[in-house]
Amino acid sequence: MERRTIGAAALEVGAVGLGCMPMSWAYSASRQRGEESVRAVHRALDLGASLLDTADMYGPFTNELLLGRVLRERRRDAFVSTKAGLLVGEQHIVANGRPSYVRRACDASLRRLQTDVIDLYQLHRADPEVPVEETWGAMAELVRAGKVRALGWCAIGARGGRRSGGRPHEATVRQLQRVQQVFPVSAVQAELSVWSPEALGTLLPWCGERGIGFLAAMPLGNGFLTGTLKPGQGFEPEDLRARHPRFTAEMMAENQPIVAGLRRIAARHGAGVTPAQVALAWVLAQGPHVVALPGAKRERWVAENAVAAGLRLSREDLAEVARLPGARGSWD
Repeated sequence: MERRTIGAAALEVGAVGLGCMPMSWAYSASRQRGEESVRAVHRALDLGASLLDTADMYGPFTNELLLGRVLRERRRDAFVSTKAGLLVGEQHIVANGRPSYVRRACDASLRRLQTDVIDLYQLHRADPEVPVEETWGAMAELVRAGKVRALGWCAIGARGGRRSGGRPHEATVRQLQRVQQVFPVSAVQAELSVWSPEALGTLLPWCGERGIGFLAAMPLGNGFLTGTLKPGQGFEPEDLRARHPRFTAEMMAENQPIVAGLRRIAARHGAGVTPAQVALAWVLAQGPHVVALPGAKRERWVAENAVAAGLRLSREDLAEVARLPGARGSWD
């Protein structure tokens, strides 16, 4: 698989990684099988999809424990990315950026992952009650202590759209500018896909100009861009899509032209090419500093996603994607 570089530390990873969250959290949790997920992680590493993205809140904790089973045997094959800064309660998810908490969270993640170093440690969410410089300073201490190799910022959900009165991600960029004065940011993770391209406006160029890696989360639009979901299909209550405005029966029907466009492009590339692979190839075409992180919990999907790293879209393909209608249904 093609290798790409993350940040000034020149950390190399496969162009397509593996988002591990669906194995333990947010997607039909009652149907998950640990052994199936372990096989999927092994398959990803076999194919060069080396960046394994997790977080302590996924489960909580069970996702890191699952990865630890694989890392115990294959640590040299993997690039481990995990996150801290969010706590899962019975009713709410709250941010915690206190330095003492960050230090404890890192040690706990190291134990669960069965490793002595985390390749990329990300701040999952800035705590509004703690100056972000203090949180980032504590994370920088972890690098100096040898527990972490590089630091990243997670901007998933931080769109900064109409509710904030600004352009998408402007608030995120201001926070990144502040923490850059404390310690270098090696990677930024944010949503980027054919149906959620907001990061192209501000955040992605900002990262590119500074040599910061961009980890494209949800590049398959929470599964919609695979073309395997049908309008009106039900989602289990714990599945995040059950509450997502774009996954109502009406919006799924209205957004079908996006998938139809991806199918047309896939057909031009030959039998066996899928809409999902086109969607991932589009994400990778947005810059050499972009790494796609599709979520998957089955070997089949991991293998299909990995193939996308070798799919090259033509100018005609990219122009057709640009002409596709914008997605309907928005949190804003």
